[in-house]
Amino acid sequence: MVDVLPLVEARLNTALGEPDARAAVTFLGTDRIEVLRFQEGDVLRYATLGMSAHPMADPTAMLADPVKGPRAELVLSVRAGVADTDPVLRPLAVLAASPQVEGLVVTPGASLDVGEPLWPGAPFTSVLVGEPGGLVEDLDLDDPLDPVRFLPLLPMTPNEAAWKRVHGAQALHERWLAHGTDLRDPARGSVPLD
Repeated sequence: MVDVLPLVEARLNTALGEPDARAAVTFLGTDRIEVLRFQEGDVLRYATLGMSAHPMADPTAMLADPVKGPRAELVLSVRAGVADTDPVLRPLAVLAASPQVEGLVVTPGASLDVGEPLWPGAPFTSVLVGEPGGLVEDLDLDDPLDPVRFLPLLPMTPNEAAWKRVHGAQALHERWLAHGTDLRDPARGSVPLD
């Protein structure tokens, strides 16, 4: 078995530069999840490292395939200096551990809820999983391993999350675009949903 994490970290460093901070969280019965912080100008990026160590398994499968299956890491981008967003590392680690803990397969368009603010005072308790390939390119691995996809996380207010459940991820994206919503603003309010 190839250890994919050094390759993943190298890809993150190539795309985002060297991390200026890192923290690790271990949950009972799971592998260690690290969260790396990168700063680029006035934008902070938090990226998980550890979620892609194993493929995500279909929760309905009788037996998890140890080799084949989707692999991913999560990336959250926020504006620096607006709020103390560093405490987001624990909720990000929780989300990154969810495939191991809950048998969840994280895919674009999915909603992930942590049940509490992403950081103290944050108006967001959940995120929308975005499409990969923009900020950090997929990392191809040798066959038969699936590539590692770097999935952007878009914070959602509780109202946006409820609206998305009814109307879908694409409709929420379109609403954000139509209103010029700055999805990196850690203090933004909900987009108009009427």
